[in-house]
Amino acid sequence: MADDEKPRVSDAEMLARFQNSKKRPPCSDTLGMRLAEVDQAAQRIRMDFDVSPSFANPTGAIQGGFISAMLDEAMSTCVIIASNITMTAPTLEMKTSYLRRLMPGKARVEARILKLGKSAAFMEAECFDAAGKLVAKATATAIPMLFKRLG
Repeated sequence: MADDEKPRVSDAEMLARFQNSKKRPPCSDTLGMRLAEVDQAAQRIRMDFDVSPSFANPTGAIQGGFISAMLDEAMSTCVIIASNITMTAPTLEMKTSYLRRLMPGKARVEARILKLGKSAAFMEAECFDAAGKLVAKATATAIPMLFKRLG
């Protein structure tokens, strides 16, 4: 292990670290996000969302941009966790396919890393409604960079 590399923590410790963080990004709170499961060996996470009725379009369904934000949040967090909280992963491009509407209430997103390299990360995520039906699927490419707070 390099001198500047943090020791790995268990999945349960990593989950608790995120759930109890005092530095939680405001966008996570806006989206109603809660990290629910971490599997570092498989480079996979699950997030639960309490989707606000304020995200609904005129039909009452959640506007697609909010679903994409939930998928993006999960994929980026997956890279942060896989890097042992040393890297962040700004999204370079993302493709989202919407398969059915999502209504306000509970939703779940499962994200996984397909490949994590020094110059690119490839991820995918799926969003499920409260009944467990697949709502949307996304793939993304990101650029791993050292974690640093801006501003």
